[in-house]
Amino acid sequence: MSQTQKNSPIGIFDSGVGGLSVLKAIRAQMPQEAIIYLGDQGHVPYGSRPFDEVQAFSEQITRFLLAKGAKLIVVACNAASAAALQYLRHIFPQVSFIGMEPALKPAAEQTKSGVVGVLATPATFQGVLYASTVERFARGVTVLQDTCPGLVGQIEKGELDAPETESILRLALHPMLEQGIDTVVLGCTHYPFVIPLIERIAGKNVRVIDPAPAVARQTGRLLASAGMRQPAGTKAAVAYYTTAAAESMQKLLPKLLGESGVVKSLRWMDGKLSE
Repeated sequence: MSQTQKNSPIGIFDSGVGGLSVLKAIRAQMPQEAIIYLGDQGHVPYGSRPFDEVQAFSEQITRFLLAKGAKLIVVACNAASAAALQYLRHIFPQVSFIGMEPALKPAAEQTKSGVVGVLATPATFQGVLYASTVERFARGVTVLQDTCPGLVGQIEKGELDAPETESILRLALHPMLEQGIDTVVLGCTHYPFVIPLIERIAGKNVRVIDPAPAVARQTGRLLASAGMRQPAGTKAAVAYYTTAAAESMQKLLPKLLGESGVVKSLRWMDGKLSE
């Protein structure tokens, strides 16, 4: 592994700003790693789109990140992971990918009531990855699901504590609470940004599982095993890209990450990304 490759950035992408929850966790654990983040806000949300469409977006975004020198790609989007992760690994066999899957294993291991709630988008619930995760880890556990229609859009607007956001979550959580959930699994990378609201609605006896820290740990392990992990040192830079107006993401960075950054806008032209 050359020093140049070791110095290369981690590539992270999502349909919008949700993947910033994963970026935040990676920054917390490995601040010395440079990052390129791409939010496809021109196509958000992915959760209700056909799988082949999400695969096409994900392939072109991966090509862009690799052209920018990414040494590893984090698919920080549950819908894209469900639709495109295996596809990407087939198309780019030389690239290491890390995807998202609902954290049903720790939920099933730690639930006392035997009832677990999962909040995710339709694409995640329809994917083979989710079905196999339930099959492998959630036997003997009652798994309740809700797609939280409109929640991604609220978070994209930065409406983390708005009445409409609370209404969406109450509609999802109240039936689950009535059936005795003691654990909520977040199956969309946007949803960690409303954890305080979820905790307020669900109460202190319900555990909320955010998969981002585990994904960050796995990213660190993969980098270390490949000899690509940067030694601890100064905080590295993050380059942000969006396929919508740059201001739409830029104004959200302080609210979602606690730090500002410069966002550059990309355009989709004939199915490909251009600066």
